[in-house]
Amino acid sequence: MSDVKKAVLAYSGGLDTSVILKWLQDTYQCEVVTFTADLGQGEELEPARQKALKFGIKPENIFIDDLREEFVRDYVFPMFRCNTVYEGEYLLGTSIARPLIAKRQIDIARATGADAVSHGATGKGNDQVRFELGYYALMPGIKVIAPWREWDLLSREKLLAYAEKAGIPIEMKHKQGGSPYSMDANLLHISFEGRHLENPAAEAEEDMWRWTVSPEAAPDAAEYIDLEFEKGDVVAINGTRLKAHEVLAKLNELGGKHGIGRLDLVENRYVGMKSRGCYETPGGTILLKAHRAIESITLDREVAHLKDDLMPRYASMIYNGYWWSPERLALQALIDNTQQSVNGWVRIKLYKGNVIVTGRDSKTDSLFDPTIATFEDDAGAYNQKDAHGFIRLNALRMRIAANAKAKRG
Repeated sequence: MSDVKKAVLAYSGGLDTSVILKWLQDTYQCEVVTFTADLGQGEELEPARQKALKFGIKPENIFIDDLREEFVRDYVFPMFRCNTVYEGEYLLGTSIARPLIAKRQIDIARATGADAVSHGATGKGNDQVRFELGYYALMPGIKVIAPWREWDLLSREKLLAYAEKAGIPIEMKHKQGGSPYSMDANLLHISFEGRHLENPAAEAEEDMWRWTVSPEAAPDAAEYIDLEFEKGDVVAINGTRLKAHEVLAKLNELGGKHGIGRLDLVENRYVGMKSRGCYETPGGTILLKAHRAIESITLDREVAHLKDDLMPRYASMIYNGYWWSPERLALQALIDNTQQSVNGWVRIKLYKGNVIVTGRDSKTDSLFDPTIATFEDDAGAYNQKDAHGFIRLNALRMRIAANAKAKRG
């Protein structure tokens, strides 16, 4: 008999988590609480409730939460204030969602008196780390059940056999092989992994992409959009103020229409292996370009360079599951402090897969001084003779080294 009395399961209602639900009941003989997060993945989530009820889950133990606004406002936007990119390309769409799911699972565990939490991440992936570091950071004594590290259902055939024996409905697409990809979606991105993509030399099929048209098929006419920033976050598009999740949804729509945001990447996973994935992040791609544009006129040079120095470290923290770590929280406080002056607007042109900045301004916080930067007569605003001294001083050590080398012959 297990010492686990109640477990909160991150539950999508799909085949894998349905098998996990039944496996928890069979193996741990515990009460199960299901939690399904709406992060803007665009799927109907109510069927998850019906499936949970079929497995005997009490109605009060079924949680389906709309977390879209919290996700973008408190996770995606703070990450983009740092212009965060992992390994030069990846906008961390999967990584940034896991801390919120972990937080809400722990909230539910506290509210329902559960003594365990469970997830469906495999022992090969990054998500097991992200979920569990979040659990332990927020509730150190919680028991974590990771079925993929415990059971022997390590093949598709075994999963299907278990599901059939347990009376778990198996959709026809699963019997026939299902989607050729493992997919994860939320408001920031949709990812594709597995099967055809496991050969890094093979080009992704065009019909794989869900959110974006190909750049070749995008409209021939460019589209201009104006983004308004307040303290580093977009608050309005084309003059219309929107909630955080509405901003990202609108940018996804606009970017997808113009073939923006596709990525084919081989990344280095936390567990040590290389993994190939394809991603669609249309809104995030626009957001990143626009944010750097408004910072270019509102941030001091050394502050901007410091942020660029720190960004890869910050990206690794998120990728590796350290959202709740003291170092990420400390770094976030620094980043957010820099954003107090990041106010103004940016004009973006969208055209066949390209995000092109065509203008930017800040009425209150711009550090761009046209009287100094001009190539015309600046009326003495900048004394060009001042450059002589600092060039000589900066060259001094190199002049000394060159003289010493000359003496050595």
